[in-house]
Amino acid sequence: MLTIAVSKGRIYEEALPFLEEAGITPTDDPEKSRKLILSTTRDDVQLVIIRATDVPTFVEYGAADMGIAGKDILLEHGAESLYEPLDLGIAKCRLMTAAHKDAPLPKGRIRVATKYVKIAQRYFANLGIQAEIIKLYGSMELAPLVGLADCIVDLVDTGNTLRANNLEPRELIMNISSRLVVNKAAMKMKNQAIAALLEQFELTLAKR
Repeated sequence: MLTIAVSKGRIYEEALPFLEEAGITPTDDPEKSRKLILSTTRDDVQLVIIRATDVPTFVEYGAADMGIAGKDILLEHGAESLYEPLDLGIAKCRLMTAAHKDAPLPKGRIRVATKYVKIAQRYFANLGIQAEIIKLYGSMELAPLVGLADCIVDLVDTGNTLRANNLEPRELIMNISSRLVVNKAAMKMKNQAIAALLEQFELTLAKR
């Protein structure tokens, strides 16, 4: 049995064509079912539906053999212990800084609100900027509006939420897409099954 970890929402929806090409279709709709482990149309594959930030943890510790997660999540988690054989090129967005429109950042030490603490620390350190990182779990756009932070580091897709709150994207930190990750032990123990699935995913990618 192969177990694949994936999160609900955009990543799942955009990963579905890859799964279906490999004959993997869940027997229940994860958006409607309360089940966290979903059987599929393949007897040898099941899906576990978890929070996006938990995908690399489940794969690292062998609770799932494979997983699909955004590059932002992998970098923040620290995914050196995982194989990352494929960039699926789905759920694309940008990780950026954002701040009040037309307002320059203060000189010297700045305050940055983000859920990407490690990424933000590395980014500002590489620029030689002293940054106090404030960890938030949501509503990042609120932080500059109430004076909690000078800027934020967050994912940007359309930028509509930023504009609605009189903020603007500033510096691009990196382009983000979702990657397939594999547990290292599973790669050895279940090599044939995983290799066949990787080949099928690669064929699906080649058609795009």
